[in-house]
Amino acid sequence: MTDENMATKNLRSALDGVHRAGVPGAFAEVRVGKRIWRGAAGVADLETGRPVEPGMRQRVGSVTKTFVSAAVLRQVEAGRLGLDAPIGDYLPHLVPGERGRRITVRMLLNHTSGLAEYLPYAFPSLQELAPGSLDDNRFRRFRPDELIAMGVGAPATGEPGSTPGIYSNTNYLLLGELLEHLTGTPVEQHIARTIIETAGLENTGFPAGPPIVGPHSRMYEALFGAIDPPRDYSVYNMSWVMTGAGLVSTVGDLNRFYRKLLDGEIVSLSSLAEMQRLVPVIAQDGRLIDYGLGLYKTEIPGHGTFWGHDGTVWGALTMSWASADTGRQFSAAMNLVRWHKPDAEGTSHPIDDALATLKREALCGPA
Repeated sequence: MTDENMATKNLRSALDGVHRAGVPGAFAEVRVGKRIWRGAAGVADLETGRPVEPGMRQRVGSVTKTFVSAAVLRQVEAGRLGLDAPIGDYLPHLVPGERGRRITVRMLLNHTSGLAEYLPYAFPSLQELAPGSLDDNRFRRFRPDELIAMGVGAPATGEPGSTPGIYSNTNYLLLGELLEHLTGTPVEQHIARTIIETAGLENTGFPAGPPIVGPHSRMYEALFGAIDPPRDYSVYNMSWVMTGAGLVSTVGDLNRFYRKLLDGEIVSLSSLAEMQRLVPVIAQDGRLIDYGLGLYKTEIPGHGTFWGHDGTVWGALTMSWASADTGRQFSAAMNLVRWHKPDAEGTSHPIDDALATLKREALCGPA
């Protein structure tokens, strides 16, 4: 069997393994050089049995942050903004007083601002691991300033600039407001014109309403076992996290975006170097990650460093990783998230093991 046939067989088996482990549907695109493999396993709809397909659109969650960061870096390149300028110089009404003078744009980008996450206040039932707020807010339209006020008004998670940073969507909603302030254009339109169109992404954009436009899967949220069986949240008003995690895309578009970003085609190489300056940050799931400016890295021993981002929203998980030279890429999407029930012993779930196998096969397996 040739390496190419072996790689295809192994990828197919690994993706099927994610489905067998309990994810209703998963799909992925792997690129090695000019060769591309796309695959899907499972169903997009548990009621009808409609199969999931590799070209489907997906809510990509916090992968959005890399797009927002790139847009901010382009403003820095244009001389309209300083990375180490205080956010209070631009948005004093949102971060007033001493905090506004101490928190810089860089600190927002790398989550070292000390500003708390607003989600527990916008979705209060989450503090009790209950789903009521998810249903109550399905069609609610939040304003960015009201969400930012929740995060700014909450107890600080640390001193500005201190490490480890604490991951917070408050930071990226502020960056969205900053982009609107600098450009005079709605931030979704600005990112579409300067980042999405620049990268040539045909199936990526911010949603105009609660439904996802185009072929897509339902999105099943388990909330760590509190929703059993998992509930579909594919129709949802994304104003609760728009510039933090609101984008819709495809695995093919994500691979194209990260390839162009890491090749210096979206921001300059000097800006990319800033994006790759890392600090320790505590992620929302408690992991300590090496985070840059809307970009972070994962290490696979014996196989090198990979750059990208992952993300979740209610019912969907997405990840996108690329080798430093962009010669190898992997993007995957799943329609189930937070499948873990609380476990005092910290044992892994079969889905976690299956995902780790898929990621390793995609990034390290035969070419």
